[in-house]
Amino acid sequence: MTTSLLEHAEYAPLFHSCEVIQGRDNALMQRVFELRFQVYCLERGFLPAANYPDGCEIDEYDAGSAHFCAFNLRRELVGYVRLVPPDLTKSFPFQSHCSALLEGAALAPPAQAAEISRLMVRYDYRRRRGDVLEGVTVKEDHATVAHELRDHSPQILLSLYRQMYAFSLVHGIHYWYAAMERPLARALNQMNFAFRQIGPASDYYGMVAPYLGALRELETHLSKRDPALMDWMQRPETADD
Repeated sequence: MTTSLLEHAEYAPLFHSCEVIQGRDNALMQRVFELRFQVYCLERGFLPAANYPDGCEIDEYDAGSAHFCAFNLRRELVGYVRLVPPDLTKSFPFQSHCSALLEGAALAPPAQAAEISRLMVRYDYRRRRGDVLEGVTVKEDHATVAHELRDHSPQILLSLYRQMYAFSLVHGIHYWYAAMERPLARALNQMNFAFRQIGPASDYYGMVAPYLGALRELETHLSKRDPALMDWMQRPETADD
């Protein structure tokens, strides 16, 4: 692919994402916590709504996490994700639910890793039958999944991953953990994001399995399979994106 084509490739033309800073963007963080309450408490029932009488889902990991939001062209909040660093015991949230490892699997150095957490897309952007909360569609047929991803690229998901990637490069994060349902893991694989399952499935806000992604491997794999997407991921997001 020529350089000019790479420079003009666009993967999320309808959405814009950015990091949200607690203590600076308090009004936006309020909207984030309200969205999390809507999705995790009311829609999915992962957490009891009665525990959050103010309608905001907040936990002990928020203060130390990096937060990212996705917006549509009307500047409405449509998606969210956070990166959670290791705690004082050098552990991550997923390890309290998914402690077992598959044979041959190994954990990453804690200081170089973060957990992708609370990844979600607003309900009205999950309108297709079978959509899961991250905005991809549950399809059992492999060929159908590939067709869906080609024709309906999950732009919100890609926009948020782009922001996490840029943040990780700056802050020395080389590995991402993610507890994922199978449809999301399969969709990311179809988009050439290389995650490896490291443990069996368990109940961690639904039946999920822990995965590990090494950013250097992701870069190598994506550069070979989809260089235009890798170029877009590495390009700083601007107001025109």
